[in-house]
Amino acid sequence: MFLKQFGRYLLLLKSLFVKPENINIYWKEMLRQMTDIGIGSLGIVAIISIFLGAVTTVQTAYQLVSSLIPKSVIGSIVSDSTILELAPTITSLVLAGKIGSSMASELGTMRITEQIDALEIMGVNTPAYLIGPKILAAVIIIPCLIILASFMGIYGGLVAGQLSGIVATEEFVLGARDTFRGFSVFLCLVKSVTFAFIISSVAAFNGYYTSGGALEVGQSSTRAVVYCCILILFSDYMIADLLI
Repeated sequence: MFLKQFGRYLLLLKSLFVKPENINIYWKEMLRQMTDIGIGSLGIVAIISIFLGAVTTVQTAYQLVSSLIPKSVIGSIVSDSTILELAPTITSLVLAGKIGSSMASELGTMRITEQIDALEIMGVNTPAYLIGPKILAAVIIIPCLIILASFMGIYGGLVAGQLSGIVATEEFVLGARDTFRGFSVFLCLVKSVTFAFIISSVAAFNGYYTSGGALEVGQSSTRAVVYCCILILFSDYMIADLLI
């Protein structure tokens, strides 16, 4: 069963690599998807990132029971953990629930209402037209959201430390600068692109091959979110194991 579904998934991805019938239509669809994914997710990404950074600062300070450890360590831990793990992974898991379920539901509804069949009768390559722009938009805009989440997470930790009196702004910034590495940003971007592809392609696959009625659309949406979360966590481990 797994091999059959995996084979259908690979064949679906293969069908995306065709010359578009009308490049302007594909371009407009990709821009629409980028707007839906990016603008529609800004609020939830910002809120989650700020509070994750704030909680990381408070919990790190709670663990520093020794007076021999400088307070600047808090800035180092918050910045490194945010860039390497919290921003890409947690943000992607949240987006899997928001974007993945939306994509799967949209395509599943189109399938059961025979809109996809109508497009195929008209000679439209439905995987390329319906799924291609979604994947491209996700691969472009989700890394931008994760970069924003990294900034907001570090800023949230800085503000939390300042307001609670845990660590001064100068000490926090000093610690963040001392341990900053460009490779961490590269690793964050690699994770971002990988997670974006997983979310968009897996969700689209589950929605595209929906059969039945409204109940099956809901099941496809739920299945897409579950698969996306599992694959994100698995690929997170594999990327860390291979690149670090």
